[in-house]
Amino acid sequence: MAKPQFKHVSYLWDDAKAKELEGDEVALFIYRSNMLGADLRLTNYGGGNTSVKIKDKDPVTGEETDVMWIKGSGGDIGTLTKGGCAALYLNKLRGLENVYRGIEHEDEMVALFNHCIFDLASKAPSIDTPLHGFLPFKHIDHLHPDAAIAIAAAKDGEKITEELFNGEIGWVGWQRPGFDLGLQLRECLQNAEAKGIKLKGIMLGSHGLFTWGETSYESYINTLEVIEKCADYLESNYDNVFGGQKIESLPEGERKDQAAAIAPILRGFCSSHQRMVGHFTDDPRVLEYVNSNDLERLAPMGTSCPDHFLRTKISPLVLELDPNEDLSSTEGVKEKLTPAFEAYRQMYTEYYEACKHDNSPAMRDPNPVVILYPGVGMFTFAKNKTTARLASEYYINAINVMKGSEAVSEYTSLPRQEAFDIEYWLLEEAKLQRMPKPKALSGKIALVTGSAGGIGKAIAKKFAEEGACVVLNDINEERLAGAVEEFTKTFGKDAVASTLLNVTDKESTEKAFKDAILAFGGVDLVVNNAGISISKSIEDHSLEEWDRLYDILVKGQFIVSQAGVKVLKKQAIGGDIVNIVSKNAVVAGPNNPGYGSAKSAQAHMTRLMAAELGGDKIRVNMVNPDAVISDSNIWAGGWAEGRAKAYGITVEELPAFYAKRTLLNEIILPEDIANACFALVGGLLDKSTGNAINVDGGVAMGFYR
Repeated sequence: MAKPQFKHVSYLWDDAKAKELEGDEVALFIYRSNMLGADLRLTNYGGGNTSVKIKDKDPVTGEETDVMWIKGSGGDIGTLTKGGCAALYLNKLRGLENVYRGIEHEDEMVALFNHCIFDLASKAPSIDTPLHGFLPFKHIDHLHPDAAIAIAAAKDGEKITEELFNGEIGWVGWQRPGFDLGLQLRECLQNAEAKGIKLKGIMLGSHGLFTWGETSYESYINTLEVIEKCADYLESNYDNVFGGQKIESLPEGERKDQAAAIAPILRGFCSSHQRMVGHFTDDPRVLEYVNSNDLERLAPMGTSCPDHFLRTKISPLVLELDPNEDLSSTEGVKEKLTPAFEAYRQMYTEYYEACKHDNSPAMRDPNPVVILYPGVGMFTFAKNKTTARLASEYYINAINVMKGSEAVSEYTSLPRQEAFDIEYWLLEEAKLQRMPKPKALSGKIALVTGSAGGIGKAIAKKFAEEGACVVLNDINEERLAGAVEEFTKTFGKDAVASTLLNVTDKESTEKAFKDAILAFGGVDLVVNNAGISISKSIEDHSLEEWDRLYDILVKGQFIVSQAGVKVLKKQAIGGDIVNIVSKNAVVAGPNNPGYGSAKSAQAHMTRLMAAELGGDKIRVNMVNPDAVISDSNIWAGGWAEGRAKAYGITVEELPAFYAKRTLLNEIILPEDIANACFALVGGLLDKSTGNAINVDGGVAMGFYR
């Protein structure tokens, strides 16, 4: 059989793979779901739903019964597994119509879905469950394709749908998902059948698309064909998009520079209620929209599809700044932007007050999620990187919808009250309340120098485990690549960014912070960890070695801290600088004039910065390790041999020697230093600055007096 050809969607069906699943309708339904979810033109991440109806044996009666398998609440069809599905007795689900008290009592039906569970290992059934249950088809796809929603959100959407598909796609006007919408889908189908029309799908006004088939493959092909036809129709009508171009974009490099310059300031504004993580994109679709004549008219309207709206808020904030705006004065930029943010917060408050019900949850953060900068791109801010990135993707979906609707008719968004009823839906609030408590470093961004190995890697790993986004860096590209691969596998792509960094080079350091800003919107935690060690007597110490020590340890700490402070002050939400110093900053030992004095300089610079930056709520503290042998670069370059010679022992005897001389008789590991760093930045010591934590197993000579 020839492979079907599509222009606007991806045909991903593998006949060989599907053949392996023959006879298992649930497996084929999951396979179809994964193929549909793999193409973001078909549906957004986490959006839409798929189902299959099968015959199965009732475990109680042993009799054959009808069962519906459907994606469970909160899942994503692209990554769906059987464990992410709900399986329900179909007769019980449909029997709930007998106790349904009407649309005013929609929410109480969700709890009743649990009485219909067939597979006791089921995920919680989603709000879309009755929408699938009241349609008779074996396989059903409910998706949010931009091309279909563009028609569904158009002023003349129903007429366009009727004419485009010759009546074979039904229409149900906008209504919030729930039991009643399921009944309306059934009614739409029955009305068509009464007229002798065989529907192959139903368009939901402003919302999405339902399609179906008697086999998993038939449903898949039907879905692709309907969406392809919508996309073809839109493409044939694209002319003078968004009213034409009003301004030109900056060149790519300049866009990135402007974005990096303004993002920390925007992050500070958006973090007035809770610390947010940012995402930036200058995707061509975004630039076409933000540079257009119609931006001013369309942006305040907000989105149409509920899935888009829940992620992006009622509307974006459009910055009234020239793309070439001079952003060198932080205070000047903040002065220009303050009225815009105050106006947005006031608009959101008024929206809440006008639309709230007696039982509505308390008003949430009034800051914008989406910020548009004409000529530059789009910023999104949320509680973590994944949510910020998804908000960006969803708003691009919304841009696609607006573009299509405007091309064939006129775009319409959800009415304000409808939008509010979704945003503050009690079921959505209950879902939010069930979410796990944020980790200690959630919403924070950490740049740990030299974090591709040793102590730095352990610190970065600890911070990531506690919820932070981490910017891995190193001067060694190969070593850095290995760390990035490891961290991405462990923590996911949204938690990790990387940059090459030479701490002795101002330009390299500034680029590293720029990369951090473009990845996450700013920085909260700066750890000066990169270092080297040279153990020689004053007579044997060369000037080159002395300079190298002071360049990396002292000048490097200065350069990185200076660049970090610039970002922290732009954000104006406080932050932490932690310097990895050493017991040697305090203890005078043999063969150590260069390293020890450089560490002393690092220690005193810590105190000086703490004294200077306290007014900005920037805390500066230090951790003093000793004898961290495991996976540490400190033992390279002859240091181990030098220390062994100084103590009259062999290199092999060093670990036991160092442990034995401590009060606790303990070997110090990189993880021990990481734990100390977390103790300083994890929230319990937020009123501590200018302090040192010794992590050396207890060395009396290193005690602070």
